Formats: sequence, structure tokens, C-alpha cells
Amino acid sequence: MSNLFELNDQFRELSQRDDLDPTVMKDTLDAIDDTRKDKLENLATWADQLKSEINFIEDKQRIWRDELSYRKNKLQWIKQYMTDVLDDAGIKRFDTENHLLSVRNFKASTVIDDAKKLPEAFVETKTVSSPDKAAIYKAIKAGQEVPGAHLKNNRNTVIK
Repeated sequence: MSNLFELNDQFRELSQRDDLDPTVMKDTLDAIDDTRKDKLENLATWADQLKSEINFIEDKQRIWRDELSYRKNKLQWIKQYMTDVLDDAGIKRFDTENHLLSVRNFKASTVIDDAKKLPEAFVETKTVSSPDKAAIYKAIKAGQEVPGAHLKNNRNTVIK
């Protein structure tokens, strides 16, 4: 193949369709008349392409999350600065050419400086239970029956 992500025409067309559920996808793949080697080669190439696209999207999501967080923090800082300027001047309402600024009191935030110093009456103890999957796995692998749990085979193809 001349290009790492070059697919034959049938697979390229299939890779560009977003309307196929797994059953239709399997039927369509089964219908492609190709040698096993060529079919698996094209599928592996398609998988490489999808992994690359997934990595790209995940990187973009991380960049957008970071940018969103940065902008939210900047907005919070700017609004706090404006509040401080207005408070320092004793101004409750200020008109600019394009904006009306007013300082208001909102519900106070509760800040915990040191949770260890809080009286017991103000500490909520939560009990959370969850299955111990590692212990369940070991027990079932050792031949023990664990009602409500079972092992599911996890087979997959590694593409290198």
C-alpha cells in the first residue's frame, strides 16, 4: 500500500457511512468478496485510521476543556476585579456607554478551611458499597461460584 491509511474502494465507501448498525456492518463486510488477507488488511488499516481520528478528537476535547476552564476563570477574575473597584469606590450602580454595572449580594459560599476541626454534628458520614471486582474475579477463576456475577471473555485483535 502506498499510503498508511489507503483503503480499497469498497472499504473506503463503508468507512464513510455513519448509518450502519453493527448487524448491517457485519452483513456488508461478509458480502465483500475479497481474500481473507485483503479483507483483514483493509480492516486493520481502517482500525488504524479510526484510532488516529479518536486520538485527534480526544486531543481537541482536552484543548477545548482547558480553554473553557481558562476562560471561565478569567471571567470570574474580571468580574471580581470590577466588584472590588466598585466596592472600593462605594458605588452600587455604575453606567458606562454600553453597560450598566451593579454590585449585588448573592448567597454566601460555605468554605471549609479544615474539615478535621469541624464539630461532629456538621460532618456527614457516607457509607458507599461497591462490588470488589478483583476479589470476585479471583474467586470465580479459582472455581468458586459467585451468585450475581460471572466472567465474560474479553477477546480482541491487537493491530501493530
